[in-house]
Amino acid sequence: MTIVRLGYVAMSMNLQNCSPSQTMTFSQFSKIKDREAAIAKLEKIAQSNLDNCLRLLKHNAANEIHFFRFSSKLIPLANHDELRDWRYMQNLNPSLQKISQFLETHPMRVDFHPDHFVVLNSTDTNIVKMSLKTLKMHEMLLKGMNISTEHRCVLHIGGAYADKEKSLEQFISNWGLIPVSLQKMLMLENDDTTFNLMDALYLCEKLGVPQVFDYHHHLAYHEEDNWTEQWQRILDTWKYSTLPPKMHISSPKSDKEFRAHSDYIDVNMFMSFLNTIKGSTPQIDCMIEAKQKDNALFKLVDDLNKQTEIEWIDKTTFKIH
Repeated sequence: MTIVRLGYVAMSMNLQNCSPSQTMTFSQFSKIKDREAAIAKLEKIAQSNLDNCLRLLKHNAANEIHFFRFSSKLIPLANHDELRDWRYMQNLNPSLQKISQFLETHPMRVDFHPDHFVVLNSTDTNIVKMSLKTLKMHEMLLKGMNISTEHRCVLHIGGAYADKEKSLEQFISNWGLIPVSLQKMLMLENDDTTFNLMDALYLCEKLGVPQVFDYHHHLAYHEEDNWTEQWQRILDTWKYSTLPPKMHISSPKSDKEFRAHSDYIDVNMFMSFLNTIKGSTPQIDCMIEAKQKDNALFKLVDDLNKQTEIEWIDKTTFKIH
């Protein structure tokens, strides 16, 4: 028996005017001649993003959803070189505290998936520095919300740069440049074009980082390895974490566009995964990566209701026997 908890990514299809990812480009910022007014507008956008984030968390609580990915675009231009003097955490602290207080009374697992430009295996020191700056921003947001920073940011490994083996070793070399507090935040994910399950496992085992297994990515890109033979190794990367193992579930858009995400989750594909891993871990948290966001979660719940081996704990959490 395994407990399965479902989650979704960043945005609701059911709440109106509730984007947590509203933004402002630096070009737009620069056109406002009064710098204080420009920063005030930036803070207003960030404030709105955080307010909408709280609305999303309330929506989750009302629907008994206990797993959620925050948008990494909560604070626009937070890392821009021209805004190094912007102390956004100070003015946004009241909004962060409201989120903290809500999560205290309505606990749920929350985390981030920083954007693809966070590349830790680059040989370009400027790219690595900017990546660390972005991770630091995520750390500050987590601390501002009084959320434990342990294993809260999932990353792809990075670029292959024409030599995959060398790029894996570059990741290990660069790891020594990463502050320990940021190292503890990270989880690594297998991707669908460059670094497969075995590549991610290699790094995770060597560096003591949990691996987030992306089932769809694996089906789209694997070599000779069978994921079931490596499943226990994946679970073992989580043995020192206070959080249950996490995986990503999505479904192909079509046979022709296999790597693209579908609007919804193929319940048969998901059940194939669950029936293979049930009993191997007390709990697993499954992040739905689908175009229809929370609607994909709700439809998956409806589809799972037809499965006889499932026993529901609440609206989005169940046991599989």
